[in-house]
Amino acid sequence: MLRRFINSLVDIVYPKICLACKNKLREQSCIENIVCAECWGKIKKNLPPFCHSCGRHLEKFVSKICPSCLRKQLHFDRAFSPCVYEGVIKKLIHAFKYQNKDYLGFKLSRLMIEFIKEYNVPVDLLDSILPIPLHKTRLREREFNQAEVLSNHIAKEFNKTVLSDCLMRHRYTKTQTGLKDSLRLLNVKGSFSTNQGKAIKGKNILLVDDVLTTGSTASEAAYVLKNAGANIVFVLTLAS
Repeated sequence: MLRRFINSLVDIVYPKICLACKNKLREQSCIENIVCAECWGKIKKNLPPFCHSCGRHLEKFVSKICPSCLRKQLHFDRAFSPCVYEGVIKKLIHAFKYQNKDYLGFKLSRLMIEFIKEYNVPVDLLDSILPIPLHKTRLREREFNQAEVLSNHIAKEFNKTVLSDCLMRHRYTKTQTGLKDSLRLLNVKGSFSTNQGKAIKGKNILLVDDVLTTGSTASEAAYVLKNAGANIVFVLTLAS
């Protein structure tokens, strides 16, 4: 809490700079005092056609599933992401997660909300939104769960319930960053559990996280939810 307070105080005292290019922000050409309009316009959007598994853009629309997903067993039904994880959005997500800038959640969640509306992601079919949880050790370090922040904004927009306590990360794992695909799967295997089967059984769930890379984390979470009786499990991330 103290660290977040100090960071907030620094943001107030020192001149506002763009979190992407680090240039000084001018009020007339910035997005909510967090990023300059030029950088915001450089965010690379994920465009159709989409893979019907991971949700990434299909370069060659020969199949509805990308070659990478054809080689995997993913336990969620489908994933969606509005942005490509590179450049400006990667820098903003890093600031959001690791620099205690939880206020970025509102603006970043708007990208997800706009994507849902533009591409008719079937949120009406979903009963609840469930953020990918952090282990309690990592939650103490960051002081907030970025997936829960995003989930709360999305839930408010679409009048959905957030199930913050249905899924637990009971095993501390290494960060997935830098791990090979095969090691990512092993790293998260068996790390989730749930003790609230009644809230999940027969329900359609939207899992929310900030980034989908190989899909290992979301897949393992979906596996646990489906074993607890969940029906459909979709995944929505800010970037992939």
